[in-house]
Amino acid sequence: MDRKAGALALVAILCCAVLGPTAQEREPIGTGTFSILGYDPDTGELGAAVQSRVFSVGNGVLWAEANVGIVATQAIVDVSYGRQALDLLRKGQTPSAIVKRVWDNDSDPLPDTWTKQGRQFAVMNARGEYAAFTGPKSTPWAGHKGGKYATAQGNILAGADVVNNMIEAFENTTGHLSQRLVAALEGGQRGGGDTRGQQSAALVIVKKDCGVWLHNDTILRLQVDDNPEPIKELRRLVDAWNERRPRAVTPACKSTDN
Repeated sequence: MDRKAGALALVAILCCAVLGPTAQEREPIGTGTFSILGYDPDTGELGAAVQSRVFSVGNGVLWAEANVGIVATQAIVDVSYGRQALDLLRKGQTPSAIVKRVWDNDSDPLPDTWTKQGRQFAVMNARGEYAAFTGPKSTPWAGHKGGKYATAQGNILAGADVVNNMIEAFENTTGHLSQRLVAALEGGQRGGGDTRGQQSAALVIVKKDCGVWLHNDTILRLQVDDNPEPIKELRRLVDAWNERRPRAVTPACKSTDN
C-alpha cells in the first residue's frame, strides 16, 4: 500500500470510530416502564415509585410538589408533562381535566419518531384524587389500573397482571408509604414486569415542611440508577430508612410514624 492509500485508509478508520454505528445498527430507545402514584390519608404524604429497563429512570418520570400533587410521565416521554401538570394542579384544576388539557395541547413535534400517541402519564392531587392516560400507540402491553388512593401504569409489560398486582400490593401492605410503594413495584415484578428486564428504579415522597431539614418538603427521595435487581436494592434502602426514620425539625409537622 502506498503512502497516499494508507493515509486514506487511516482517515476512513478514524471517521468510523468517531461516527460510531449507523442509525440502523443502534439499539432502539426503550420506553418500557411501570410506576405507581400513591397517597396516605393518615399522614397526608404523597409518593410515587417507578422501575424500568432504562438507565436512571427516576430522572425524568417522577414529579412531585408538597401540597400540590405528584405526576408520572413515561412511555414516549415528554418531560414537560410533569411541569405542566404541577402548574395546573397549583391552579386548582382536577387531575382528569389536566390529563385532557396537557395531551390535547401537545403539538406532537416528532410524530414519526416520538409520537404523542404513545405517551403515558398519570396525575394525582394533594387529596389523592387522580387520573391516568395511556396513548393508543403505547407499546403493548400498555395500560393503567386505579385503586382507592393509587394509580399504577406501565408499558412494554408482560400483561395486565403487572398493574393489577401493583394496586393489590399497595392496598394490602401495611406500614409507611415508602414500604407500600416498594411492595407495589415488587407486585408488578411478580406479574412479569417490564418484558425487557430490569435496570433502574426510583421513589419520592413529599409533605410540606416534613423533610428532615428546615423548609424541606422531601421526606424521602431514592434512585437506583443501574442495578440488575433495582427493586431489591430499593427495598434494602427503604427498609434501612424505616429502621431509623428521621423526624422533621419543623414542630408543626405531623409525625409520619404509623
